[in-house]
Amino acid sequence: MRPSARQNNQLRKVSFEVNVNRYAEGSCLIKMGNTHVLCTASIENGRPTWKRQQGLGGGWVTADYAMLPRATHVRRGRDSNKTDFRAVEIKRLVGRALRSVVDLDVLGERQIFIDCDVLQADGGTRCASITGGFVAMYLACEKLVKCGEMRKNPITHFLAAISVGVHNGNVVIDLDYDEDCHAEVDANFVVADGGALVEVQATGESKPFTGEQMDAMLKLAKDGVAALINLQKQVVEG
Repeated sequence: MRPSARQNNQLRKVSFEVNVNRYAEGSCLIKMGNTHVLCTASIENGRPTWKRQQGLGGGWVTADYAMLPRATHVRRGRDSNKTDFRAVEIKRLVGRALRSVVDLDVLGERQIFIDCDVLQADGGTRCASITGGFVAMYLACEKLVKCGEMRKNPITHFLAAISVGVHNGNVVIDLDYDEDCHAEVDANFVVADGGALVEVQATGESKPFTGEQMDAMLKLAKDGVAALINLQKQVVEG
């Protein structure tokens, strides 16, 4: 039995609240159980400096990630002079993931900035950031299409992410903090609609894991992402 009493293939309760920020072109508050992340998408005209210097066309998508001081059990300081290497790793993951489903030529000479702020953390914050960040980005692009500033939405596929792991010898999906702390294997899967993989992060925390376990985790991940993408489509297309 999982600590949360969920079935091994059961996601936590998931919800998307969109347009929660009146200023951002796109915004989404995603809740996956007790993990809550506010995602905003801001669009600015112009290529990034490095693209201009290299004479490269097309737009760009980048991300930032941060946790509020009391997002966890213990208060985290706001020391802006101290590098949070975990946050740096996660924001790069979010940026890579979201860029993978954007046609940068169609985006044109624009930059999309995705800001993911964790309001409350209970495991899976990077996956929630990708899943909610995609919704915010989709809404932002749709807004520009409706305004006539872009001829079509540059997003090529829907995208979501989910954590999967091995806990007490069982392959389980969407680990919360209690499970994540004691998992024998911890993995994150970023998957596009149709089941195409974008990125996989998997670590044997206490011992090596088998190919059979990896196959089982991949199946759970694809099923879980398919459910998340179905919810995303209901939110942005409904």
